[in-house]
Amino acid sequence: MTQSLPKLRLGTRGSPLALWQAHAVRDALLKAHGWTEEAVEIQVIRTTGDAITDRALSQAGGKGLFTKEIEEALLERRIDLAVHSAKDMATTLPDGLHLVGYLPRADVRDALILREGWSLEHLKPGAKVGTASLRREAQLRRIRPDLQVSLLRGNVQTRLKKLDSGEFDATLLALAGLTRLGMEARASVILDMADFLPAVGQGAVAIESRQRDLAVDSLLVPITCPATGLALRVERAFLGELDGSCRTPIAGHAEIVNGEIRFRGAVLAPDGQRYYEIVRHGPPNRALELGLAAGREMRAMVPHDIIPAA
Repeated sequence: MTQSLPKLRLGTRGSPLALWQAHAVRDALLKAHGWTEEAVEIQVIRTTGDAITDRALSQAGGKGLFTKEIEEALLERRIDLAVHSAKDMATTLPDGLHLVGYLPRADVRDALILREGWSLEHLKPGAKVGTASLRREAQLRRIRPDLQVSLLRGNVQTRLKKLDSGEFDATLLALAGLTRLGMEARASVILDMADFLPAVGQGAVAIESRQRDLAVDSLLVPITCPATGLALRVERAFLGELDGSCRTPIAGHAEIVNGEIRFRGAVLAPDGQRYYEIVRHGPPNRALELGLAAGREMRAMVPHDIIPAA
């Protein structure tokens, strides 16, 4: 490390999954730069989203609830970098901050965890399914409108504990989170993306820094995955043109295939009974434009009772 940067401080939430992500960034930095363990410090910061467990994020203020206090610490220079789940981030960042790095993306698919059985079809009519995601709820209702979907907040372990205790018959979680925690065996079935398109940013670890902090940003160059960055540029632009506040069921996924960006986005009515989809391809150097155009086209397609007019 240089004398001007004696210790790099990473800010993160304190859940087991958030800590896994922060340690993954820390380990990548240590390996890339040949540093000793003392060179990077992880600071746990409790966020508003961690404190609110009795209602959906859409009712409490949206995505920024999981990043607000961490971003404040970054702006106040109490930390040097913030490590987030990309899907938790608002599409508009606070002035003075930007996304500067992404780890290689994990599997983006959702997993269904059942208390009994091994497929969605095994859920009895009226079974109680817990989720905090409007997107997952709408996609589930689209296929199984007979199910009872209720709010289930908390970290992965908390949700699985409530499932095991019999409070719920099933829940849906990101496969990436289960895998990172060594709990992928809990997945009863990995859901097909044809029916369960993931959240924007799902499976990606995002690293945020202060703008014009070039010394810090340069440290992330060797650990950043360009393909993940391009995919998230498309997805976040798409979401930003719609409603990125968690109040509308929105899904989107981009990937680089044979040198081309392939993007699929979807918007659903909350009850899942109306579904709108868009598919677009384009060159990587037009990632931002592709996402923005897809978002504008989707907004023109979706009725105002689902996404209010801009």
